[in-house]
Order: sequence, then C-alpha cells, then structure tokens
Amino acid sequence: MIYKRILLKLSGEAFAGELDRGIDRNTLLDIASRVVKVFEQGVEIGIVVGGGNFWRGRDAKNFDRAIADSIGMMATVMNSLALQEVLLSLGIESEIMSAVEIPKLAHSISSVKARRFLESGKIVIFAGGTGSPFVSTDTAAAMRALEIKADALLKATLVDGVYDKDPHKYPDAVKYDFINYIKVIEDGLKVIDLPAVSLCRENSMPVHIFSLAKKGSILAILNGEPVGTLIGEEP
Repeated sequence: MIYKRILLKLSGEAFAGELDRGIDRNTLLDIASRVVKVFEQGVEIGIVVGGGNFWRGRDAKNFDRAIADSIGMMATVMNSLALQEVLLSLGIESEIMSAVEIPKLAHSISSVKARRFLESGKIVIFAGGTGSPFVSTDTAAAMRALEIKADALLKATLVDGVYDKDPHKYPDAVKYDFINYIKVIEDGLKVIDLPAVSLCRENSMPVHIFSLAKKGSILAILNGEPVGTLIGEEP
C-alpha cells in the first residue's frame, strides 16, 4: 500500500443506488464492503460523507442558504449513522465525529481523538460537513484529511477522473491521468470544489479522483496503479 492512512470522500447520492433519494441498503452494503477490503489491508480510513441523497442546500432555491446548508449537514449525519450500522454488520467498528453537536449520536470533532480512533483500529466517519454554511463537503474532506494527517484524499465521483471538459456533454473530452493543482483551479474544473483543491495545494495533500462504479478502484489506487486522476504537484 502506497498510503497508510487515507481520507475517503463519498457522495450522498451514491448511497441511494437506483432510488430517487434516500438510502438503498444493498448499495450501501456494497460500498461498505469495498471499504472493508481496504481496511483489512491495514490501511487506516477516515470517511467524509455528503448528504445529497436527502438534501442539497445549494439547490434549495426557496430557502435561506444558511438554513438550507444546515439541513444538508443533518443529512450527512443520517448517512453516517447508516454507514456505521452497515460497517458493524460486516464486523467493523467505527466512530462518528460530527461538526454539528449531537452528543447522543456522535463525538465532537477532535483531530487528536480522531487519530487515536484510527490508531486503535477503527474507521472514523466524519459528519456535519465543516459545521458552517456556504462550505462544501469537499472542503470538509480536505480539512479532515489534514486534521488526521492522512497521506492522501480520495474522492469517489460519478466519472472516472478529471477531464478537460464535461465528458457527459462532450464525447471528445480528454481525461487527465495527472493534473497540477493550479491547472484545476485556473481551468475551473468542477470535479472537486476549488477551495478544497486550494487547501490541498497549500498543504501538499495528493488528491485522487476516481469512479466508485469501478470495483476494486480504491485498492488499485493504494497499490499504485494509474486509476482515475491524481491531482498534485509536478514531480
């Protein structure tokens, strides 16, 4: 394994599977099983989950944005609880840490405590985004990756990497195997939120963008295989 500790960003939409919204347990079980395979290789794993299968604050046009984003934070807590339950059904213990204070359901965010959980052999699930409105869960993932001193941030998406333009709209879109942080920012490539890229650049955190639809992709990345796109500094 080229990385010993990772932060995995999972979209809430992935939890819905073929459903319009909510959580499809079989889909979630499949996702959790893939995470467990990585965990069983001795890799320490932190996970940030989105809430788009329940609510997307930026799409709630008739709501105050701060309130809409707060509802979205609660959606991530629901997804975190579901993921924790499925991981436990697979025999893996995890702890939830939330940026939104919910003491009966989750620990408060603490980088020291999170690292201790990881070192003790538990997966750590981070909920509540950053705890503040107007900030994406991508940025929360970058922050948590830095807080737990992860070796890399891995973001699962609906596409298999970073392209020069939307591959769903343009058949001639070109995929990058590697791309510099600055080019992602300057070209406004939207596969990951730009504040998250800036934060990773400032702290030399490598970012892997890959498709969750391709089974074995996380392990392949950790084995050094050219899966998806690596965002980083030029060697």
